[in-house]
Amino acid sequence: MSNQGTRIAGSTGTIGAIIAAMSCTACFPALASLASALGLSFLGQFEGPSIRYILPLFALVGLAANIIGGRGRGWARMTLGVVGPLLVLAAALCMAIYGMPTEWLLYPGLVMMIVVAIWDLKAKRA
Repeated sequence: MSNQGTRIAGSTGTIGAIIAAMSCTACFPALASLASALGLSFLGQFEGPSIRYILPLFALVGLAANIIGGRGRGWARMTLGVVGPLLVLAAALCMAIYGMPTEWLLYPGLVMMIVVAIWDLKAKRA
């Protein structure tokens, strides 16, 4: 996969994970407030499938893109690119399987994914 392909896949994973997390109004109230402000409050009706299937899927897309494309971009970027999706994946799985409140995992993971996506956009094109 080319560098451009991994950048697109990583950004897709980030955006998809954020939108999927916005659908869980009771689980992640800060993201639910943002979704309502953006006119996306209808996502609340898809809370179950979103947390069980869509959020882990997009976290895996972001994780795979960062593992494949992160080799030549430095250790700091590679670490952030892998840890962020792993935190989001852990949050989604703990929420879906055990029903645990996992904001403390999800929010830092999403922030790391956003930082890496911006880092990729700002990086010199190879």
